[in-house]
Amino acid sequence: MDWNSSIRFRAYLLLEKSLSGHSIEAYIRDVGKLLEFVIIKKIDLTPDQLTGDHLTDFIYFINDLGLEPKSKARIISSIRAFYKYLIMEDIISTDPSALLESPKLQRTLPDVLSYEEIELILSSIDMSEPHSHRNRAMLETLYACGLRVSELVTLQLSNYFPEEGFVKVLGKNNKERLVPIGESAIKYINLYIKTERSLLPVIHKDATDIVFLNRRGKGLTRVMIFLLIKNFVAKAGIQKSISPHTFRHSFATHLVEGGADLRAVQEMLGHESILTTEIYTHVDRHYLRDTMVRFHPLSNREN
Repeated sequence: MDWNSSIRFRAYLLLEKSLSGHSIEAYIRDVGKLLEFVIIKKIDLTPDQLTGDHLTDFIYFINDLGLEPKSKARIISSIRAFYKYLIMEDIISTDPSALLESPKLQRTLPDVLSYEEIELILSSIDMSEPHSHRNRAMLETLYACGLRVSELVTLQLSNYFPEEGFVKVLGKNNKERLVPIGESAIKYINLYIKTERSLLPVIHKDATDIVFLNRRGKGLTRVMIFLLIKNFVAKAGIQKSISPHTFRHSFATHLVEGGADLRAVQEMLGHESILTTEIYTHVDRHYLRDTMVRFHPLSNREN
């Protein structure tokens, strides 16, 4: 096998890994870096002949380039994908990239809204305008339940239990979970259902059980939710970079700040691993360190 198989590898990335065009081009470039390494080091071998030692030397090579950890992690991911492709094509029988370790990436939390900022955004919705009850209900639900935007737009009437104070959510990998919903969100959802939703001239047959609908009686798109939120954030005069997911992050952060059990937050967010939820504990750590610096006698003495 030679290095000139980018067309088939490209097809593999598209069909098997479902990558976007931008990501595919990045993967192709990353594999090209391995080719550059082979040429520079004068290694007269084809990809199927490279060993784990060669790939380890390649990792040292890209380390010397001074790349960011995120870039190095993507290159390693690309190389792994390339060798999985070679195995799938029966070009190689063992994967020399199996033992490659990605650099540790620091988890960072995107912008989080304070409760006061959320109140400002909710207050920016003019309740006299069309769809205002729906829009208020959607934002209340995003913050009250910590839903992903995909979970919001697919929320079903049959999974809405206002009397019990819960919604049933269909999350990633079609995994269902029950999430508590607050009284304010229930209030605005009920108002929307009784007014705007019931007055729609027609509801599409595929959307009869969907809670939040557009004016044509069809389900909303994630892009529409993003644009609505962007508009309300601008009206509220908030300068942060806000998306629907920001409400989910704010939901989790405020719970952890308030002392909620991390396992309970994990369950409500629908995280498979507690490690994903632990990103929110940074809030407590920062608060604790700030408290120590401000009030501990030794810190005060040193200051």
